[in-house]
Amino acid sequence: MVLTTDAIRGREAEPDPRFRHAPPEWTPAVAEQVARDEGLALTEDHWELVRSIQAFYARHEGTPIRLTELHDALEEKFHHKGGFKFLYELLPGGPIAQGCRLAGLPPPAGAVDRSFGSVA
Repeated sequence: MVLTTDAIRGREAEPDPRFRHAPPEWTPAVAEQVARDEGLALTEDHWELVRSIQAFYARHEGTPIRLTELHDALEEKFHHKGGFKFLYELLPGGPIAQGCRLAGLPPPAGAVDRSFGSVA
C-alpha cells in the first residue's frame, strides 16, 4: 500500500533529513501508522531497512525495480546481521513486500503473490 493522503501527514512539513530518499508524500508518521496496522513496533533496524529501500528506489528511479536486485542489495546490506533470515525475523510479512509498504513504495513485481501472500 502506497499512502498519498495528507490526512496522515496532517499538514505540509519539511522533509525529514534522516529519510533523504523518501517519496514526497511519505513521513515517518505514515510508516508508524502502517506498522501499527500490521502489528509491528518499529525499531532502529526497521528504520534502517526503510532507508535502504528508499535509497535503492532512488538510485533506480526511472527503471523498473527488479525483485532479485532489491533482494540481493538487502542481503548484502544486512549480511552482517544475518541477511534475509534477520530481515524475515524483523518483518515476518516479507522483508521486501512489508518493507516497501513501510517505505511508502510499491513492491517490485513478484514480491506478492495474490493467491499466497508475501513471498519476499
